[in-house]
Amino acid sequence: MKLSVLLDYSEDVSLSALKMIKLKKSIIKRLTLIGESTIAELCKETDFSIPTVTKIISELIEEGIVSDTGKSGTAGGRRPSKYGINADACYYLGVEVKRNSINIGIQDFNNNFVKLEEKISYTLDNTRESLSSLCSIINQFVNDSGVPAKKIIGACINLSGRINSHDGFSYSYFFFEEKPLSEIIESQIHIKTFLENDTRAMAIGEYYGGVVKNEKDVIFVNIGLGVGIGIICKGELYYGKSGYSGEFGHSPIFDNEIICHCGKKGCLETEISGVALERKFKTSLENGSISILSAKKTIEEITIDDILSAITDNEDTLAIEIIDEIGSKMGRYLSMLINIFNPELVVLGGTLAETGMYLRLPIRTSIHKHSLSLVSHDMELKTSTLGSKAGVIGACYILRDKLFYNV
Repeated sequence: MKLSVLLDYSEDVSLSALKMIKLKKSIIKRLTLIGESTIAELCKETDFSIPTVTKIISELIEEGIVSDTGKSGTAGGRRPSKYGINADACYYLGVEVKRNSINIGIQDFNNNFVKLEEKISYTLDNTRESLSSLCSIINQFVNDSGVPAKKIIGACINLSGRINSHDGFSYSYFFFEEKPLSEIIESQIHIKTFLENDTRAMAIGEYYGGVVKNEKDVIFVNIGLGVGIGIICKGELYYGKSGYSGEFGHSPIFDNEIICHCGKKGCLETEISGVALERKFKTSLENGSISILSAKKTIEEITIDDILSAITDNEDTLAIEIIDEIGSKMGRYLSMLINIFNPELVVLGGTLAETGMYLRLPIRTSIHKHSLSLVSHDMELKTSTLGSKAGVIGACYILRDKLFYNV
């Protein structure tokens, strides 16, 4: 039974074949979770019998998915063999699409990068030309990677906005026809394709490979140009009834006349986001405030990246004052989520979180001020350790879960 059979089987296969597929996926899942293991250890982890595990391991070795990694270090007696996943048996492709760039990475079967490229120039427009450009960039990256395309068993594309990851539809970008976007992209890159919301992918990246340790109830806050949250409950992503959970930034919080890019007025991200930071900063300069950037660029030329660099590299007073204001407001509204969900951990991610303490400290102070102390006193607030890599890493872990863990 080859790897492709494990992944692309139809539900009308015989019961015995379906059982074997599920058993093999269970063994693969345990080996990727706990690492190299003996037959006895796998039996204990899976509750399968020694003959069953021995048979499955033998077949997985023959298929090139598992290998004998040597004898265990057990003292005395006959030392049992240990078995582990072959890292080059297959690969995952993760793609994070931002408004002005793309991050792409390929991970091996053990979720280690073999190639990663960030900030590839790209403009996200809701046009067929932009979609075609995205697919061309992916194809070029795969061609340049040196990884055989036939060994890449899945691609996960992260996009912002309303993503139905179950059915493969995007309702914020590239919704040109009543056909799943995942199928359209798959037809152009020739790799099995899944879609995911960018914030949820970042949340999973931090959960499996970042700042999350043993916590099972986590809220990940993506504070970039916009604002979104990823919710992890009992160790699993929470999608909601229709799959659109996490649209925190489009809560109608403020009584202002600022039109959000969703088309409504007063959304949270009109005052608390990268877009808001840039707007407030430029308005302050127009009203006579001074910044280190004043002598370097015209107001129109200043970008969000310039403002963030002014904070982290030059401790620009004006920029710090505005990020402090944004953090205070964010903490106030995060306190509502904390009161509702009572999470163990809140993780701050996205481009604004890269300012570190300048955002985290006002958020923390505001949370303590506005949330119920009984709810928040044992909650931790941390900043992402994966940074800009969180989305691509999360995309690859999502592929692993979809293809091998859903048994």
